Amino acid sequence: MKAIELSAPQSFRRIEVPEPAAPGPGEALLRIHRIGICGTDISGYLGKMPFFSYPRIPGHELGVEVLAVGPGVTHVQPGTLCSVEPYLNCQQCYSCLRGYTNCCENHKTLGVMCDGGLTERIVLPARKLYPSAKLTTEQLALVETLAIGCHAVHRGNPRGGENVLVIGAGPIGLSVVEFCKLSGARTIVMDLSPQRLAFVRNAMKIPDTILTTGDGQELKQLAEWTNGRLADVVIDATGSNKSMGQALNYCAFKGRLVYVGITPAEITFPHAPVLHRRELDILASRNALSGDFTRIIRLIEEGQIDTRPWITHRANFDEMIDVFPSWTKPETGVLKAIVAVT
Repeated sequence: MKAIELSAPQSFRRIEVPEPAAPGPGEALLRIHRIGICGTDISGYLGKMPFFSYPRIPGHELGVEVLAVGPGVTHVQPGTLCSVEPYLNCQQCYSCLRGYTNCCENHKTLGVMCDGGLTERIVLPARKLYPSAKLTTEQLALVETLAIGCHAVHRGNPRGGENVLVIGAGPIGLSVVEFCKLSGARTIVMDLSPQRLAFVRNAMKIPDTILTTGDGQELKQLAEWTNGRLADVVIDATGSNKSMGQALNYCAFKGRLVYVGITPAEITFPHAPVLHRRELDILASRNALSGDFTRIIRLIEEGQIDTRPWITHRANFDEMIDVFPSWTKPETGVLKAIVAVT
């Protein structure tokens, strides 16, 4: 059975792996149809993802078809199309027992800490499958990316009448924007790329965008647009420790700052004049919860989220190794690349 392995940073290779065993109790055998490529995959390829280990079969944004189910599985059957929640939790630790399965103490994400979906077939716990009779496997492969944004916005809890600043308009930042819009809060997006900001304005219908220039004009523009109040909620999706350290400066008094991007570097920021004086809340956002997947599938089915503008690049399985390096370059305009396995 074919698979693609990331043997070391910037080193993909085509390999053959054994067929998976028949599904056991509570499991399902799946055919992988579509895989979304996200920032984690790109960071893993570049050697910049702190949770990534090598060698690894990547792939955690999956649109799949059920081929067979094991004993006790009733909510899906052969032929069902599903999205996959790729966060494998132990169900026994203190976090899991309290319902915080996204930060299980023994957590493993498919394609990051254990082998993922860049292969033909895989066996997974059926409890991680979210079916839809309406969505395509390409749409289902986008659900996990959207779930990251959904959870980050839930952490920041923006409300109608508030100002939300999203820093970083990559795929995760765009998923954050989707749920900021649904919250009723005013959404402002900041990024280094004029091309990405144009996408935010034109495709996502967010008129308020700020180009990062590094000369202090960003703060002045934000203050002007918010009558000097700044942002009630700031969500940093950059993964840049420099940006994450500066993000506090954009927060209103009693504001909330959410870090959804990941950096292996230290973050530094002033305590007394900003964090303490404004009594800010700093929140981390990791992965997503099961209910996020169900909600997102319903929102796409109902047309409240349009996934069509998201996918900018496509490749089939045999092309992926050759084209993947181009997906790491911002100048190619990649927002979301999809790999067709079958």
